[in-house]
Amino acid sequence: MPLYFRALSAVPPLEMVAHRVAWSVLLLFAILYFRKRLAGLAEVLASPRLLWPLAISSVLMGGNWLLYIWAVNSNQVVAASLGYFLNPMLNVLLGFVVLKERLNRTQWLAVGFAAAGVAVLAAGALSTLWISLTLGGSFAIYGLIRKLVPTGPMVGLSAETILLLPAALIGLGWWSANGSLALINATPTTTALIIASGAITAFPLLLFAFAAQRLTLATLGLVQYIGPTLQLGIGIFLFGETLTITHMVAFPLIWAGLAIYSVASLRARAAA
Repeated sequence: MPLYFRALSAVPPLEMVAHRVAWSVLLLFAILYFRKRLAGLAEVLASPRLLWPLAISSVLMGGNWLLYIWAVNSNQVVAASLGYFLNPMLNVLLGFVVLKERLNRTQWLAVGFAAAGVAVLAAGALSTLWISLTLGGSFAIYGLIRKLVPTGPMVGLSAETILLLPAALIGLGWWSANGSLALINATPTTTALIIASGAITAFPLLLFAFAAQRLTLATLGLVQYIGPTLQLGIGIFLFGETLTITHMVAFPLIWAGLAIYSVASLRARAAA
């Protein structure tokens, strides 16, 4: 994602979000059509009981996209990666408080290591902590809503993007009318990347939604440390952002927690 959106840095973040919504709707509609699932989407859109929580999750999703794209193109990839390091701990907290999920002693030890690493990271990044907290918090609540709302991953994501579509189309129409739409004067490569934003957006979220319904939030959260670690590496080694002593203390703690949790989970599965 950081590499992709840095390649589209000429496109303003708000316009990029509008493109993500519009192209995602087209892609998801086509998938649902060929899988004969459009009736399920119509049922969700006609149900206020399902539509209200999906409206909240769609706003969280859109806001998360906007802040993340802005962070990538403002040389804040490390701060964005910290947001997704915070996210798993917030998932564990929400799972414990809201869903009454319980951890054994070894899992609590793993969570303790990871939480210590995240605390070290947070203490060393106070000036950009608002970016990290907003990204992590919005995606954690988004994951909780998607776990609780009884819709299929593809139908739910389609409903969320459709709810954002009117605002996206209004924005794209406005920018097109006043000649400021980046897509109008884009190079063929940029045009192709913009159109591909539907797939870049939809497939990871579909995989996440499938996982959210099948795993505990604690397991889902700790496995999610892989993504921000890769983002952090991109920020430091490819974009030239600074690797501090804070990072060198925090990441061994986080990865130790992930290793302990993984071993405990594998042993529990083997015993079962």
